[in-house]
Amino acid sequence: MTDALVIGAGPAGLMAAEALAAAGRRVVIAEAKPSPARKLLMAGKSGLNITHDDPAEGFASHYSAAWLAPILAGFGPAEVQDWCRGLGQDVFTGSSGRVFPQAMKASPLLRAWLRRLEASGAVLHTRWRWTGWQDGALGFDTPGGPRLERPAVTVLALGGASWPRLGSDAAWVPWLEGQGVPVAPFRPANMGFRVDWSDKMPPLFGTPVKDVALLAGDQRERGEFVISARGIEGGGVYAVSAAMRDGAALTLDLAPTRSLAEVAGRLARPRGKDTVANWLRKSVRLDPVKIALLQEWARPLPSDPARLARVIKALPVRHTGPRPIAEAISTAGGIPRAALTDGLELQALPGVFACGEMLDWEAPTGGYLLTACLATGLHAGRAAAAKG
Repeated sequence: MTDALVIGAGPAGLMAAEALAAAGRRVVIAEAKPSPARKLLMAGKSGLNITHDDPAEGFASHYSAAWLAPILAGFGPAEVQDWCRGLGQDVFTGSSGRVFPQAMKASPLLRAWLRRLEASGAVLHTRWRWTGWQDGALGFDTPGGPRLERPAVTVLALGGASWPRLGSDAAWVPWLEGQGVPVAPFRPANMGFRVDWSDKMPPLFGTPVKDVALLAGDQRERGEFVISARGIEGGGVYAVSAAMRDGAALTLDLAPTRSLAEVAGRLARPRGKDTVANWLRKSVRLDPVKIALLQEWARPLPSDPARLARVIKALPVRHTGPRPIAEAISTAGGIPRAALTDGLELQALPGVFACGEMLDWEAPTGGYLLTACLATGLHAGRAAAAKG
């Protein structure tokens, strides 16, 4: 009989496997894809943001689930950085507080991690797709045919519902629900929003909109985003995407360093023979992409300086809703805290633990997502290792 089985070889699953192996358990990792950690590798293509160098007392405030706080306290930003160094990957902190490996990419970190897991005795099987429970056993489709496993302990690390082509397809939801485990419906998180652009906007697709403030509900975030053929996306939009998804309107402050009175005063100066675009560029220092957005969403522009200033400071964004969940960076929803013990064991399935994005929590980008996956994987793995 298999001793300890981990299903899913993403960051949460690999961390759970490492914790189990460190406790002396014989670990088998089952991964449905041909290779492990595909979402991690994709996320690291533009630089692997491994964590965020926040003060320990404030780090957990970035998460939707307060119950994660003690888990994050056990494996937060400092511990993540030490863990990276233990794998031979030095890290650095950018000006925004985001922490990256010196190599920037995920592949050197993953290779070192897999070597260490192999040295610990953990066995990784790829192309083992879990198919649910059969007669009390865990069923798998494998290259050698159907297989049943009855492990002493199991850790599920199957991801949420974003990026299904990389493995997080939420196929596990009906199997857990069939075993009496509640699952909150998945919703997109950290996602872009669809916009039906006019025919004047295609030349600007791919252009970043820099130095703006995005306001959604009570939230105000300084940042930037990108105009694309699909709509608006990027860090600034992701930061307010949860509020927008839940119904808050989005407005843009195109001149966040100037007060409303200052903008109105500048617009009140004589325009002369300048075109509207040149006038806005000279008077308020709006760049071409901001002027294009102003004309896209506020045409015809008010002629009164005070009214135009109000539009520049609070430009309503017209969008048609979030991009599909398959395109989201992460998801909200999953297994609720009430269905879990303190050790992340499923109340309805003794001996079965869950971690990572399977759990019902939400966080912004910037290293918070990956840190929580690592922390919950470690927590579940340790709890599973202590199980009989």
